[in-house]
Amino acid sequence: MPMGPVHHDLAGEPTFEPMIQIDMEIKAFISAWKHCDYVSTYVARMISQNRSDSVHHSNLFSSAFNELLEVAFRTRHADGELACRVSRHGATDRIELIFPCVPEERQFYEEAVSQFVGTEARERYLNSVSGDLTPSREVVLLELAVDYNATLWIEDADGDAIKLVVDLPLEGLQH
Repeated sequence: MPMGPVHHDLAGEPTFEPMIQIDMEIKAFISAWKHCDYVSTYVARMISQNRSDSVHHSNLFSSAFNELLEVAFRTRHADGELACRVSRHGATDRIELIFPCVPEERQFYEEAVSQFVGTEARERYLNSVSGDLTPSREVVLLELAVDYNATLWIEDADGDAIKLVVDLPLEGLQH
């Protein structure tokens, strides 16, 4: 499933330069939980080597990316491909993650991401982590928005897939 060209908005969106792309069958990816860690660690090391504090950046990126991969890992649609591209503009790394999902999951993601604006996201996140429940996919996405100052949105993807886009401004972020 080729990712296609990097999106360049004529209205002034900055140009994100592609850094790395990984594609794999979703069946292979979801066959073992440890794949989330393997992929996130590898990609983080590859893209962090030229940051001012490469170890710090790699650790932050790997943690955030691992959370995002765990969201994809929980898909209920076992056919298709997982495609991931990381691009960069200045201090911001952009993750584009395409993975198969059923229509109900797509609706869930669209609704969840639409609510990640303003102080409501922080309040919802703090309320969710203070409970005794296992972290849900929504909590994981909220964590990215709140703890990593990420911007998340959904773009069109072909077929029974979803494309989550996450901008992570990690350079200089203290965690």
